Amino acid sequence: MPLSEQEQRLLDEMERNLYRNDADFVSTVGDRRGRPTYRSIALGSVITIVGAAALVLGVVLQQPLVGIFGFGVMLAGVLVAISPGKATTQESNDRGGFASASTGNRPKGSTTFMDRMNDRWDKRQGDH
Repeated sequence: MPLSEQEQRLLDEMERNLYRNDADFVSTVGDRRGRPTYRSIALGSVITIVGAAALVLGVVLQQPLVGIFGFGVMLAGVLVAISPGKATTQESNDRGGFASASTGNRPKGSTTFMDRMNDRWDKRQGDH
């Protein structure tokens, strides 16, 4: 189910604030950015099917080594299918811009959604 425009804007704002406020976290976790490409998904699926066939063949022939080899090939296929693709230069530029942005660039009177949520959280924690 696709997100509405308002939900998409809120998600984008939250993402920008994450990049802006938690640059250290983003830099450590962000090394694995990128989404799997269709090519890697297709290749991984083929490898996984070949591994499953080898696993079934090992069971039918009662050869544990063939079954173990088939399981290993299946695992490799899944890893290939879910491996992220290389980030494009546009994605790198966008993320780099968010990570280097500071909160001081905003006008003093404007508060973002995340700032308001943080204030509410702080008030709630102060009550307890």
